[in-house]
Amino acid sequence: MESAIQPRCLECALRPDRVFCDLPTNALEAFDSVKSTIVCPRNTVLFREGQPARGVFVLCEGRAKLSVCSESGKRLTLHIAVPGEVLGLSAALSGTVYEVTAELLDNAQVASVKRKDLLAFLREHREACLRVVDLLSQDLHIAYDRVRSVGLGRSRRSRALPA
Repeated sequence: MESAIQPRCLECALRPDRVFCDLPTNALEAFDSVKSTIVCPRNTVLFREGQPARGVFVLCEGRAKLSVCSESGKRLTLHIAVPGEVLGLSAALSGTVYEVTAELLDNAQVASVKRKDLLAFLREHREACLRVVDLLSQDLHIAYDRVRSVGLGRSRRSRALPA
């Protein structure tokens, strides 16, 4: 991983299309002050399942594969993250270990924020804190849908369609 020139979030043209990135000006300025932006080559592992969560990563450019490993060593891909997604959020907030492994599929630009800086940022910026609640809620609903799909052979979306 190599350090990059730290672009400001306010200057990002893609910001309005990204859930976490489209915060009020004062929150984005504060986020700029706590993040470090790095450029990483393809196949870089940002964090591994079971490692203590030290912070979060926001994908600015590139994609990342989120996967879990079974006891037998078999890997299961859970999600392909795209620019604007926040990785490691649940583990960083709870102060536990990462639940998944995040590996870059492309050369990528990633903003990282240490856990203690993230917590201080969220205490000071209620809008960002509410955005995080929305992100965690979305993750939970996706997990519910996956369990429903595996356990019952159907998804919520298919049930909601008219007959």
